[in-house]
Amino acid sequence: MEEEVSIGKSESTDFVSLKEAINYLAERFQKQSEKSPVHVVSHFDTDGITSASIITKCLQRDDVEFDLTILKSLTPEIISTLPKEGILFFLDLASNSLDILATLNQQVFILDHHEVSQEIPENVTIANPRLQESNEEISSAGLCYLFAKKISSENKDLAPLAIVGMVGDSIETISLNNSEIARDSEVIIKKGLKIYPSTRPINRALEFSSSPYIPGVTGDREGVVQLLRDAKIERDDGKYKNLIELSEEEMTRIVTAIMLKTMKKSEEGIIGNIFLIKQFNQLEDARELSAKINATSRLGEPYKAVLYCLGQADAKKSVENMYAKYKQFIISGLKKVEKLEKAEGKGYLIINAKNEISDAIIGVIASILSHSSVYEEGTIIVAMSYSEEKKIKVSGRAVGKTNRNLREIFERVTLNIGGEFGGHPQAAGCIIDSMREQEFIETIKKSLEIELVKINPSPVNPQENQSQNL
Repeated sequence: MEEEVSIGKSESTDFVSLKEAINYLAERFQKQSEKSPVHVVSHFDTDGITSASIITKCLQRDDVEFDLTILKSLTPEIISTLPKEGILFFLDLASNSLDILATLNQQVFILDHHEVSQEIPENVTIANPRLQESNEEISSAGLCYLFAKKISSENKDLAPLAIVGMVGDSIETISLNNSEIARDSEVIIKKGLKIYPSTRPINRALEFSSSPYIPGVTGDREGVVQLLRDAKIERDDGKYKNLIELSEEEMTRIVTAIMLKTMKKSEEGIIGNIFLIKQFNQLEDARELSAKINATSRLGEPYKAVLYCLGQADAKKSVENMYAKYKQFIISGLKKVEKLEKAEGKGYLIINAKNEISDAIIGVIASILSHSSVYEEGTIIVAMSYSEEKKIKVSGRAVGKTNRNLREIFERVTLNIGGEFGGHPQAAGCIIDSMREQEFIETIKKSLEIELVKINPSPVNPQENQSQNL
């Protein structure tokens, strides 16, 4: 029998290029999977679901024995329940669980784009843009696609799923000129109104618009009609045009109308890239596909979302129905936020929804509010909702640009009171015990106030400074 080569830190992290790291991981994985079953574990958001879909099709084509688990979060308790034999293959998570994975007596592979704060154990092979240089921003779905393409060129047809995953993770820097994934996917990229779906009548897109959230228009049909009147957008044969069919002049008028409604001073967040890809033999808006996948998974059907990604016709109708229901939940949640008690301070807002808003959508609500014009740029929105098993789901989002690192803030808070944390500098969150509810609120308040002082120190009075120097 061929002697197994240990996959140590020096081998899995010494690559300068992300592409080299992915290629190495793919080669090692193929060797190991020939003699061991594979347990794929992925996150339940759009990036995680598209990642799981890409890897599922890739492993099926390569005739690899595997099973799939999709999780809301990866905790030490969950890791302890995973199979003790075979390969563990993590997608869109696990970069913050390396210390625990080091205790396992099995090979671990990770394709993830979240921050790495621990040493890479010898039993872990990881490809992560936080560790290796990359010319472009990329999410886990993009990493999974590059892995799948290395396994076989037959997997080039999975590139559109990578685009959906990256759009779902708010990566807007996909370029036709320098992106291998964009070229392989044949994505059509247009500049226009970021409201989705761009392939449906503009009135329907506006009614359920959450990014941007438009007060008096989102969730209000009469408000939609009035906005379109203000923009002088007329019906044609009783129907409004699809967004991508609007002329440049019509687009300008509707952007102006939205800016007046949202009180925005610039087009940032309103105008951007529209990504069009083929799904079920027709051109679709990648943002809407992402929203459908996310909705289906968050409503408790992540595996159905995978089947939808893989083009199964039976899953399409179910996903459409769940998405319609999900949009209503979002609109309802936004209306509830207006009535909920809030704790506001300098540069932050804490919304404790308790049982009023589902933990499945609390992060989405926080994201929508962070993209609205309601709060000042730099404000940190912290939204809380009761979860299962006496837990509280907490989502943090930054409004616009800020120097405060949300992931670090949540890390410090959970180190003090307990819990699991994760995310990015601009969007992060945690899960805490319900018994720590008030303690968390007081701790996060202090932490946010301290961070604000750090990035906005009080100016020194020149006269005071001069007298001290005398």
